[in-house]
Order: sequence, then structure tokens, then C-alpha cells
Amino acid sequence: MNIAKLMQQAQKMQAGLASAQEELAKRTVEVAVANGKVQVTATCAGDILALKIDPSVVDPSDVDFLQDLILKAVQEAIQKGRDISAAEMKKHTGGLPIPGF
Repeated sequence: MNIAKLMQQAQKMQAGLASAQEELAKRTVEVAVANGKVQVTATCAGDILALKIDPSVVDPSDVDFLQDLILKAVQEAIQKGRDISAAEMKKHTGGLPIPGF
């Protein structure tokens, strides 16, 4: 086993991971629930960028319904971003579980 070659491969993988993380922090996902009445845009890093709510779902007598819709949309957006991130990281690590990525 050539240690120098192994170190070189590790450095290349690390550079690829860093590049992928930067790209994923900029990449966005969009999720819509309730037939598009609540929409969330987030980055694959989990940052929420935008939230749109159709006025037709705003009912002052049923705030719980609106809160549930918003929570569902945010959770789906974050999960979608995580799924994309995991798939991208797997490409760079060859499926190896690397802590922190």
C-alpha cells in the first residue's frame, strides 16, 4: 500500500466534498403542500429562503390548520434538501460513511 498515493486520494476526496458542500449551500429546493397553497423554498443546507401562503388558507378561526400546513411544507423542504445532499456526498465518498458529511 502506497501511503503517499492514499493521502493524495484523501486530499482529492476532501476537495470534492468541500466543493459539493459549497454548491449544495447555494442549491435550492421547492416544496408545495395543500395543492400549492403553501410553498417553501430552501437550500440543500437547510436554510429557508422563502415562504408563500395563498390568502385562501388564512382563516383566523382555524390558525392550527395554517400552522400545520406551514410546518409540513418546511419539514418536506428540509428533508428534500437533506436527501439531495446525502446523494451528492455519497458520490464523493463512494458510499463510505464519513463523520460530518
